[in-house]
Amino acid sequence: MNKMLDLWYNSGLYQMSSGQAVMILVGLLLLYLAIQRKFEPLLLIPIGFGGILANIPGAGLADSGGVLYQFYQVGIATGVFPLVIFMGVGAMTDFGPLLANPKTLFLGAAAQFGIFATLLGALGLTTLGVMDFSLSDAAAIGIIGGADGPTSIYVASKLAPDLLGAIAVASYSYMALVPLIQPPIVRFLTTPQERQIKMVQLRAVHKIEKIVFPLLLLILVALMLPDAAPLLGMFCFGNLMRECGVVDRLTETTQNALINTVTIFLGLAVGSKLSADKFLDLTTLGILCLGMVAFAIGTASGVVMAKLMNRFGGGGINPLIGSAGVSAVPMAARVSNKLGLEANPQNFLLMHAMGPNVAGVIGSAVAAGMMINFVGGG
Repeated sequence: MNKMLDLWYNSGLYQMSSGQAVMILVGLLLLYLAIQRKFEPLLLIPIGFGGILANIPGAGLADSGGVLYQFYQVGIATGVFPLVIFMGVGAMTDFGPLLANPKTLFLGAAAQFGIFATLLGALGLTTLGVMDFSLSDAAAIGIIGGADGPTSIYVASKLAPDLLGAIAVASYSYMALVPLIQPPIVRFLTTPQERQIKMVQLRAVHKIEKIVFPLLLLILVALMLPDAAPLLGMFCFGNLMRECGVVDRLTETTQNALINTVTIFLGLAVGSKLSADKFLDLTTLGILCLGMVAFAIGTASGVVMAKLMNRFGGGGINPLIGSAGVSAVPMAARVSNKLGLEANPQNFLLMHAMGPNVAGVIGSAVAAGMMINFVGGG
């Protein structure tokens, strides 16, 4: 009888708190969204499963010495996993649309306004006594507006590690919800006539341009803002491997096996931060709300910038591609293209939208460097 009682007292069911039960349900919800609704399955499946593992009472998987704890310390505390993923993203990125129409760089830059607006909003809520965010917390939350998961994780690990779970879930959730969030905002800010604007065919970009651009981008930005060098450096290195044409084996590995392997461990490590004691509080709700605001402002800023460029820059830009200035590659560009086809079945905007989409990746990396430099003390 005593042995049976000991077995019951040591079971997870006996030790489980209400918070842990809720977080296991949250993990199951993430798995549902990933499997049934196809919302960022590559990340939400390992994050959701990691969240379930982290909340199993008595297992200690996310505690010091546990396997999830080790994944976090090795890959996220050091910043390695987000950087490797950025290298893989660079290896899959084509700078051709951006080089063919350099003006779209301004659209990607404008979309980063959501990052800084949300930083000020978080500080404002703290001043009013609604929330309690430090400057570092506010900076890490603001990066959600860039809709770039690896960048959000990297900045949070540097500035606000205690908030990493909520920031990562918010960032990847809003990336997954791009097809639902962006269209209403874009339709509200544009007229039917603007959505029907047809853009001229992009010029062919020479191979030399594609090889020189990542090198030039890295050198210029890194010299001005060294804190952006880790993210941008890995991104440009991956892209250089793609464009130089002499390391196909490395490029293929980076695009597939390497990024997929790291994605598994990154997701599980992020899931380890979804423990009930760190996730279930008012702060998490504030992060989710501010993240939505950041993403909405970033989307709107890109569209408004495109409209301003049309008014003062000679026209010819469909404002729909401005919404692709957020870093959700290539989903945001696909949304722009879909809305363009709805307005005009002959209006193909995908390649045009890839310009600001890629520019948004660059912009979010630069914004991350600025945050770390000014807020994290360099």
